[in-house]
Amino acid sequence: MEVELAVNIGMPEETQEQIVEEVQGVGLFRTEFLFMNANRFPDEEDQFRAYKQVLEQWKGKPVVIRTLDIGETSRSPTGSLPEESNPFLGMRAIRLCLQEQELFKTQLKAILRASAYGCAKIMFPMVSSMQEFRKAKALVEEVKEESRAAGISFDDKLEIGIMAEVPSVIQLADRFAKEVDFFSVGTNDLVQYTLAVDRMNEKVADLYDYFHPAVLRSVQSLIEAAHAEGKWVGMCGKMAGDPLAAPVLLGMGLDEWSMDSASAARQKFTLASITVEEGKKLLAEVRDLDTAEEVRAVLKKFHESKFAGATAGV
Repeated sequence: MEVELAVNIGMPEETQEQIVEEVQGVGLFRTEFLFMNANRFPDEEDQFRAYKQVLEQWKGKPVVIRTLDIGETSRSPTGSLPEESNPFLGMRAIRLCLQEQELFKTQLKAILRASAYGCAKIMFPMVSSMQEFRKAKALVEEVKEESRAAGISFDDKLEIGIMAEVPSVIQLADRFAKEVDFFSVGTNDLVQYTLAVDRMNEKVADLYDYFHPAVLRSVQSLIEAAHAEGKWVGMCGKMAGDPLAAPVLLGMGLDEWSMDSASAARQKFTLASITVEEGKKLLAEVRDLDTAEEVRAVLKKFHESKFAGATAGV
């Protein structure tokens, strides 16, 4: 089984020639930096230049561009987005974009223009319903029509996917899989929404664990539903870069692994050292466990046995 190793980036300056050669692409390009580092929202030209720069740097390798995810802990410096008492569950990400459609369409126009210079993919964050996805995709089609009418070149076949970070998407994965081109598991948020644990709250930090059996089952069920429709699944949360998680994710059939560039070499070594059969066997074992602590203990034992004396420690 071949898997793709990718990196998460937050701005064009993060891209280095060495990492471009070592991995297969960008699994998560966060676009918030354009909106957070200025006293105004960026216009289409500002965004186009940034997206084009990244796509050209990656020399035809896929770049998954996540649409604006301002919200939760990331607020706009313009002051146009009101503070909320519970921003994690409030007006953020795709919800904000569907409310502020001109802002959203400006970003989509810039992404489409830039897609002529590389392999761009669009990913919507925080989708929780089919209605949201369909509305967002309809806006992409609207922008495509406007671009065609204006004679603007773009990749008409660029893939459109969603972040899988809300339990409702997991529950309806078979339905979503018929309409999206791909999923990317955002484990950072999926864990907090599945376990009802604020990942920013140190008082409950011990309850926040992506090795919780409920999280593992969610990820596996998503992958199974996606593969049944011939769609691929990536992961761009912290779990993707954890060597302990590598065997079970490989056993689940995860297609793309995206992480911070500092973790890429270590995870590449780990993935090259284990087999799908080992992963499936380990997955079958941990799926029957009741707690994250039990899962972690089994995975740590496997890792220590497999990599005794190796340089890729946990």
